[in-house]
Amino acid sequence: MLAETFIIMMVMLVAVMGPSITIAILGHSVIRALARNPSAASKIFMGMVVLLVFVEAISIVAILIIFQLFSKG
Repeated sequence: MLAETFIIMMVMLVAVMGPSITIAILGHSVIRALARNPSAASKIFMGMVVLLVFVEAISIVAILIIFQLFSKG
């Protein structure tokens, strides 16, 4: 029981850390891009929003798959 719980926690950690790291890298890159060219803010913002939507969707799908795999039903 304890080993299974530990495995579930580790898999969920990996599923959440991947998108979190991607969001952090994206934020850093956006700040650097805006510092270089503030006039391109609208194009940079739209690209950032699209990427964030895809990253969050991947994160949600991963968590749903984990819940489905490890459900006790």
